[in-house]
Amino acid sequence: MATYKNRIIGSGEESLDDILFNPRNWRIHPLSQQDALKGVLEEVGWVQQVIINKRTGNLIDGHLRCQLAAREGSKTIPVLYVDIDEAEEELVLATLDPIAGLAATDKAKLEQLFQDINSDNVNVQKLISEIAEKEGLLGELPTLDELEEKYGEPDETQFWPVIRLQVPPETMAKYEALMSSLPGNNEAEKFDALLSRVK
Repeated sequence: MATYKNRIIGSGEESLDDILFNPRNWRIHPLSQQDALKGVLEEVGWVQQVIINKRTGNLIDGHLRCQLAAREGSKTIPVLYVDIDEAEEELVLATLDPIAGLAATDKAKLEQLFQDINSDNVNVQKLISEIAEKEGLLGELPTLDELEEKYGEPDETQFWPVIRLQVPPETMAKYEALMSSLPGNNEAEKFDALLSRVK
């Protein structure tokens, strides 16, 4: 019988400024994935550490989590330290996420799990909806009349166009400082006040 080696050597908090993103990381994180992870982090917080290879200093798992944490102004992030050589690092980097993706779905348990989740976070709701659709869990969709009867008439602002930009943290800080100085009861009114200054 095989005995698995324990390559974990510690855990702790690591400064985001000191984390070395792995130059061989092959994962690209689209905006939809960024929003989904951001929603769960906002709802729950950290429940999983990123992984750093102490021998090389490289990040092995958690690149998006580090990016989101830095964007939100965090200084540190929970870390799990492992000690493996470069060849082993390449193997883990190439297979860690794909192996998790090989799991099959127990649709009954997933559907029950979704029914038990109560989240007001828009990104979490969107994530659950996308997973449910992908797994074929969505039944017949309600009509507009049924939705209006259950939730009332929709807020007109929900159909307004949305402006989305991905900017460095320092630019976001300047934007937030400027917006806080503008008149208005919400972000839309403040943005309108900002545009009124442009001639």
